[in-house]
Amino acid sequence: MIKPSFASLDPVLFLQTFVLELLHACEQHGNPQEEYIEHIAHSAGRFFEESYRNDFELEAPLDVERYVDLILGLKNRIGGNFSLDSSEPGCVRVINTRCPFGEGVKNFPELCRMTSSVFGGIAARNFGYAKVDIAECIARDHGRCRVCIHLNREDARDQPGKEYLKPQESRQNREEISTLKSQIETQLHKLWLQTSKTKATKGNLPEPPGIIAESPPMRRMVKAIHKLAPTDATVLIQGETGVGKELIAKAIHAMSPRANRPFIAINCGAIPETLIESTLFGHEKGAFTGAIDIHQGVFERAEGGTLFLDEVDALSPAAQIRLLRVLQESEIERVGGRRVIHVDVRILAATNRNLEEVVREGDFREDLFFRIHVVRLSMPPLRRRTEDLPALVQLILQRLGKKYRRPISGVSRTVMDQIRHYAWPGNVRELENTLERSFLFSDEAELTHLDIAAPTNASPPSWRQLKEQVLTEAEKNYLLESLHHHRGNVDAVAQAMGLTPRSIYLKLKQHGLTAAAYRG
Repeated sequence: MIKPSFASLDPVLFLQTFVLELLHACEQHGNPQEEYIEHIAHSAGRFFEESYRNDFELEAPLDVERYVDLILGLKNRIGGNFSLDSSEPGCVRVINTRCPFGEGVKNFPELCRMTSSVFGGIAARNFGYAKVDIAECIARDHGRCRVCIHLNREDARDQPGKEYLKPQESRQNREEISTLKSQIETQLHKLWLQTSKTKATKGNLPEPPGIIAESPPMRRMVKAIHKLAPTDATVLIQGETGVGKELIAKAIHAMSPRANRPFIAINCGAIPETLIESTLFGHEKGAFTGAIDIHQGVFERAEGGTLFLDEVDALSPAAQIRLLRVLQESEIERVGGRRVIHVDVRILAATNRNLEEVVREGDFREDLFFRIHVVRLSMPPLRRRTEDLPALVQLILQRLGKKYRRPISGVSRTVMDQIRHYAWPGNVRELENTLERSFLFSDEAELTHLDIAAPTNASPPSWRQLKEQVLTEAEKNYLLESLHHHRGNVDAVAQAMGLTPRSIYLKLKQHGLTAAAYRG
């Protein structure tokens, strides 16, 4: 980031700083910056559109040609160098080689989102829908800006970018998500009160749970929870370490008819292999050395409720066979027992691995995989939830303030920028630990320094990790070669790889590639 000097202060820099500090202040009070950027941009975009209509005496919705003329004229009149790159049915692409804000925009990349929202808001009002992707950006040192505006919802389904809807439709969507999220949090709070009663007597009352859902992936997760909770469907929750898979499982249970029955969570990877079957299914007295009494397993203890099996891929082959029988027949036998016990338990499972790959390696039964894979939810990593970061930070700081009885107002804009641009391999858990560490060493009411842990001399990667790295790199290299060979034609690349175009777009996004860069 360029460090601006006081001597270079001018009206543009003053207004940039003022706007961004205003947005940051809104974040500190729990109001998402994204919403304010959109609100400002939509209002400004409406003003620019009305001005354009007055000049040309237009009343009907803009057609594509008029729309392009408006957005190019808007940016060029304030000092940009925008031009039409291409226009095809359902998609407009524009490029820019000079930013209206000059080199100073590199200090304020957030302003590019305002451009995106102006373009998207005007398009949504006139065409009913838009998805805007800032594929390249001068603020990110790409040398130019390249913006793709998709106007057809179906064609844009697999494309990257931010969606814009008609104002009424957009407002209804926000209100719906807000209502669903509020219902989930209410039920989660009830579950928290039930499960924390015993801990309260020990003075170890945990914090009530909360779901942050400002980002599109988490909004989709909120909707999925509402659809799945009333059913008894077995759900597999996949996601990296620390993303909050157990919280999603608790939310499903809390919103289900089983909410008043037990919710039991168990980490299969933390149980010694010799005790897995006993832990899950219980054992009879004398079943093995040390079995001095009858022991109920978690299936019996979760009767009528929900059992959450985290790291389900760590189950031993014998335990997998027994679990398959439970899912098929709803009955168990204790270790060393001969009596069949019928159980009524809903299974929610989780893993941080690619379970299909584990099946191919022979470490997980395929028939069990299909049994627990009735529905799959993919919990997004924190790096794909950037819209959730301000609210997450605020929630964590509030809890830290209560825990250590020391008020804290928030974080500086510099720290928030660090948080946004760090990859967070440990996800929410790492963010919590980092903020707590920084909080403990801070003497100010606002965090102005982020103590991000430096990489440690970790042990060498496992064979599985090494293999995944090699496969990922090989896949990326093949994609690059195919894109070059087929000149960015995604359909041709998909045919060459034996996949669907949708899968190719997802892989391109995963590897940070864009097909358009290889066309022409």
